[in-house]
Amino acid sequence: MILLDFERIWPSVPYILEGVQVTLAYTSVSLFFGFLWGTVLALFKVGHISSLRWLSSFYTSLFRGTPLLLQLTVIYFATPQLTGYMISIWEAGIITFTLNSGAYVSEHIRAGINSVDKGQKEAALSLGIPYHLIMKDIVLPQALRTILPSLVNEAIDLVKESSLISVIGGADILRRANIVSSETYLYFEPLLIAGFLYYILVMILTFAAKILEKKLKTI
Repeated sequence: MILLDFERIWPSVPYILEGVQVTLAYTSVSLFFGFLWGTVLALFKVGHISSLRWLSSFYTSLFRGTPLLLQLTVIYFATPQLTGYMISIWEAGIITFTLNSGAYVSEHIRAGINSVDKGQKEAALSLGIPYHLIMKDIVLPQALRTILPSLVNEAIDLVKESSLISVIGGADILRRANIVSSETYLYFEPLLIAGFLYYILVMILTFAAKILEKKLKTI
């Protein structure tokens, strides 16, 4: 018979809830910088400089082809060894999630750019409009409109992937749930609460994505 003892867990629920803002901090900051970095990579991929196209493609394949946990542990544990700089948990998490997210975002943006009618770019070039202005004022706005739902999905993935920060001691939802488990010797209840919190965050983002898709269809 399975017995659940939530009475011993309730006093620790506020402590676990504090991890929500930590999770959201990692997600929002990493997504912001990941978007900027992904935009740069995408522009390299569709640009005319072959070396930058190759480097950006290799970068993407590297970060998409290796586990995120491996990337996180390498950055956190190898940075002091290689540089002598004692990187913090926050810095390691933001750098890792940004670099990883940028690789995926770059593919979304590249696909969005390629979906824009090439005739528009050719017409602008024939009018003598500089390439960088064509990308900034004509191509990218249309591409971003197309890939906004994909960017929301990237945010959803990042919310879940941010739980890996607990491996190096980040005080997110999962880390706090594990601490409560070790203190109370109850493992299912704290993890159930943590899972529920992640589920709520993902459902909120999913709902936002559906609203966004409906609005984009009416534009």
